Amino acid sequence: MNPTFDLLIYGNIVLPEGVSYDSAVGVKDGIITAIGKIGDAAFAEALAARVVHAEGSFVLPGAVDAHVHCYSSLDEGFQTASESAAAGGVTTIIEMPYDATGMICTLEQFEQKRQQLEQQSVVDMAMLVTIHKQDGYEHIRQLAEAGACGFKVSMFNTDSFRFPRIDDGQLLDSFAVIAETGCPVGVHCENDEIVRRYIDKHRLEGSDPRSHNRSRPKVSESVAALTVMELAYETGVKLHLYHCTYPRIFQLADYFRSLGAKVTAETCTHYLTLSEDDMPRLKAKGKINPPLRTKQDVDGLWELAKSGAIDMITSDHAPWLLERKSDEDIFNNASGAPGVEHLLPVIYSEGVAKGKLSLTDLVRLLCQRPADVFGLGHRKGRLTAGYDADIVIIDPAIAWTMDERELHSSAGWSPYNGMEMQGKVTHTFVRGKTVYEAGIVVGEPGLGQFIKAEHQR
Repeated sequence: MNPTFDLLIYGNIVLPEGVSYDSAVGVKDGIITAIGKIGDAAFAEALAARVVHAEGSFVLPGAVDAHVHCYSSLDEGFQTASESAAAGGVTTIIEMPYDATGMICTLEQFEQKRQQLEQQSVVDMAMLVTIHKQDGYEHIRQLAEAGACGFKVSMFNTDSFRFPRIDDGQLLDSFAVIAETGCPVGVHCENDEIVRRYIDKHRLEGSDPRSHNRSRPKVSESVAALTVMELAYETGVKLHLYHCTYPRIFQLADYFRSLGAKVTAETCTHYLTLSEDDMPRLKAKGKINPPLRTKQDVDGLWELAKSGAIDMITSDHAPWLLERKSDEDIFNNASGAPGVEHLLPVIYSEGVAKGKLSLTDLVRLLCQRPADVFGLGHRKGRLTAGYDADIVIIDPAIAWTMDERELHSSAGWSPYNGMEMQGKVTHTFVRGKTVYEAGIVVGEPGLGQFIKAEHQR
């Protein structure tokens, strides 16, 4: 007799509307086909090729990390980053377009990278793209048609070759064209002139790691965010604000939404767990753009995450090797930290386990909203019949300590090293296939698929 399910998982199922305790989820051909109580007719006499008994554990949709840089460092790449994702319960990566080899801004580059990820990745991926420094508006339409999940641009000139600033005039023109496609456009919001001036002002203080924070004041972020929100209001484009560091940005976003602008905004794991007070300890490991803010900002972000004012939490995974993080002068180090493997465990431990978030809050912030905003909500982000069987199991009873030596990223370090954690990922499934179990990544490169975005215009 053929089995009813390829995979049957028993546990406490976290659905969009709440937790269904003592329940089961059944999977066939990579798709969720049944969810219900263990005693329901669908499961009473069901046969399954594999049964996972996770009673007492939480069964969640796989996380969608909407902010991952797999190729900023060529030592990482899709295989290593996706193994990190699998170990951390991230089943879909949204990959950034700023690679060490250059920007992904043409159809040819897009297709080449897509083929590469499908050969190397253990988890599924969607791809962001960017725009030419010079016009190139036909590329925008071609890339949207090819299934890009959105566009990414920066208001700060991180690197003229691979991560350039786009000036306000071109942003205005580009936003108008992107609006036609229905794709969102995400922006790195830091005012270039303010940051350049303040880096010069604090350059001689580089032996103090906190000088990095002083060189990028809060107003450099808010001024940039206000500019692009006004441009979004004018053009009607769907705007996403990346890595927002303090509550005022979300309050401003709420105001622009009240005017009718289409604005979403994210914060990141590190802004919810670390502050500028950690810089003397972390040194360059805490150098991130925009920088860590105050402890009061950390508390305020948790409150906004609970209230629904924050759309999503992401990792901003930037896995630099230690050699790029070891200079005594903070300004001579690369910016960013590895994070895709930490996203779900840290937010569960610091948020759910400590009572700052509910399980449904966590699913909204790490699964549902990232999928919906970036055009993946037709397949990803929910435990619902007909959706991809991207499933993560967390045992809430396991207490453990974050050890950077056990992580999968090529970086080999973590800003969360030594953090006491509560709740541990025990299993990760991508479209019903096991990719992580019992502390081991078992998924093979090539299992991951490119997910073509579907946007409403």
